[in-house]
Amino acid sequence: MERPIIIAEIGCNHKGDMEIAHKMIKLLGVFKTLNPDSAIDIVKFQKRTNKELLTPEEYNAPHPHPENSYGKTYGEHREFLEFNLEQNAILKKWCEEEGLIYSTSTWDLTAAKEIVALNPKMIKVPSACNCDFDMLAYLRDEYNGEIHLSFGMTTKDEEKKIIEFFKENNRAKDLVIYACTSGYPVPFEDICLNEITRLKNSYGNDVKAIGFSGHHLGIAVDIAALALGATYFERHFTLDRTWKGTDHAASLEPAGLQKLARDLRNVAKSLTYKSEDILDIEKVQRKKLKRKVHD
Repeated sequence: MERPIIIAEIGCNHKGDMEIAHKMIKLLGVFKTLNPDSAIDIVKFQKRTNKELLTPEEYNAPHPHPENSYGKTYGEHREFLEFNLEQNAILKKWCEEEGLIYSTSTWDLTAAKEIVALNPKMIKVPSACNCDFDMLAYLRDEYNGEIHLSFGMTTKDEEKKIIEFFKENNRAKDLVIYACTSGYPVPFEDICLNEITRLKNSYGNDVKAIGFSGHHLGIAVDIAALALGATYFERHFTLDRTWKGTDHAASLEPAGLQKLARDLRNVAKSLTYKSEDILDIEKVQRKKLKRKVHD
């Protein structure tokens, strides 16, 4: 089976602090030195142009959950957590120093244009923005890297329209699509893992790969996603799940993320057929234990 690709989404879990972001990147870089099977491949952030995304009313309204807010208004909260383009260039450099791939979710056209200028290997389109065809058109036509796109809160008609849009310019093979339920955290009964099978059957021949973007608790579900055919795995990453913010509770701390990577890689090694009827490891045991053999 293909080696699972694991994406640690820092997102906004850095709390608007570049030092925390750097610490998180360096820690992810250490994983592969401890055990190659626990290595993280990609680190992902988020980029928003808040006054483009939000109406003046939304920008100036209080945060709907004040206990999670980093500002007096929702706009101030979002601006506090936002890194500018120069800072994103530094984040990319830090990732590369650790042997990690830098990526960002872009939430609007302006953000997409800015991040394309950094020429990352991949850019993510979050579920909330996958019907922003102005942004999709720019990424499809002006960006040569991989485009990763989540299908949370998306109808099947919308999915089909998105896939056909990328097929128009022969870009679907650069597309990785993710089964996803948009919630923080998502209860197990709403994860709907069989969506991976549906996406694989519907679009597996059209796109580069099928991924799984999880916002659930624990790591067992990701193993099942692997068995169903997902090859890219995206999980939110935090240093402390008790920190202020909506994403931390649905995130993995360092030990959990490391265990997830290790388990995914080990299970991927096991998802094979026997190369011969009796494996080498069995031959000694067969000779010792199998008493009645009919030729």
